[in-house]
Amino acid sequence: MVLNYIWIAFFLIAFAFGTVSLLMGDTAIFQKMVDATFDSSKTAFETSLGLTGVLALWLGMMKIGERAGIVNVLARLLSPVFTKLFPDIPKNHPVMGSIFMNIASNMLGLDNAATPTGLKAMTQMQELNTRKDTATNPMIMFLVLNTSGLTIIPTTILAFRSSYGAAQPTDVFIPILLATAVATLAGIVITSVWQRINVFQPVLLATLVGMAAFVGIVIWGFGQLDKETMATVTSVASNLILMSIIVVFISAGLIHRVNVYDAFIEGAKEGFTTAVRIIPYLVAILVAVGVFRASGAMDLLIRSIQWCVEQCGFSTDFVGALPTAFMKPLSGSGARGLMLEAMKNYGPDSFAGRLSCIFQGSTDTTFYILAVYFGSVSIKYTRHAVACGLLADLAGVIAAIAVCYIFF
Repeated sequence: MVLNYIWIAFFLIAFAFGTVSLLMGDTAIFQKMVDATFDSSKTAFETSLGLTGVLALWLGMMKIGERAGIVNVLARLLSPVFTKLFPDIPKNHPVMGSIFMNIASNMLGLDNAATPTGLKAMTQMQELNTRKDTATNPMIMFLVLNTSGLTIIPTTILAFRSSYGAAQPTDVFIPILLATAVATLAGIVITSVWQRINVFQPVLLATLVGMAAFVGIVIWGFGQLDKETMATVTSVASNLILMSIIVVFISAGLIHRVNVYDAFIEGAKEGFTTAVRIIPYLVAILVAVGVFRASGAMDLLIRSIQWCVEQCGFSTDFVGALPTAFMKPLSGSGARGLMLEAMKNYGPDSFAGRLSCIFQGSTDTTFYILAVYFGSVSIKYTRHAVACGLLADLAGVIAAIAVCYIFF
């Protein structure tokens, strides 16, 4: 229901802004808004079409891993921790392996691998759902882990900064790690409190502390590298890990005498049907965001915030990057475009340019993920998923601003 109200609000606010602009003499405003609906719906279809091959590939690989027993092995290894975060999922259930694969892919910046494994996890959790149209607690916890966007290797952002001529493209690496770690930990704690999960359980508490320590070690290690070496290491590590996953799954299938080709085809078929099923949900969310942006509502919101900050006597350096922060929960591609726009207008080494990159890497596309993941299993009632996801996003945004002022 929350997504329903937000979706309606996008159109109503956009129409109101468009009407005011028309009365003020902008006769092309509604043409821009209509064009945005067509462009956004086309983008939604092209996005889904582009996902088809990737979904087929990775769901095929996941099917091989499932048949070879790898998913069950991962489930047993993660069971002590995930049974605390996901108490409603039976112990050693295969969905634990899918959740791990999704989270690991997100952490390594392997977006193409993360989406298929995430959709697989949602399908498996839906099999356990007794109310097929309502999100379960494990689904919401899983979605919050995704929307908080913990990323250890923000390869794409570093590449964009390099292409825009940043003096040191990797200078946002540590701030992104700090901001995304805060967002993830906040998301886990907020959702755990909402679902009455005790975060002080020894295993869960040790895991959270271990995560923080691991991120700290990674930050320290990469901090010892120069920008050229860091770029090489991140690129090699990401692709090596991705290929290693494929080879390990196929090898395990051979060892266990699984017909890997037939298993792959069976999983790939699921990828095609999933890609088709999510088209309406993508169209819905991207069209609403496109109209809202084309109406000028986003620009007015930014100007209003800047004025309020000025009246309070605070620095407005961060305001120029806020469009990226506001757009990120709505659309990943839209936020990416605003990040590039900020680097173009202010410069990649400006405060706003750097902060926009940190915003882009600190959280993930909350509404996009909710629309795609819940849409893939026909969930209508999202319960507290939106609230927890947005609170995690807010924590990430605040952390991003704080660390940017500290570092730059």
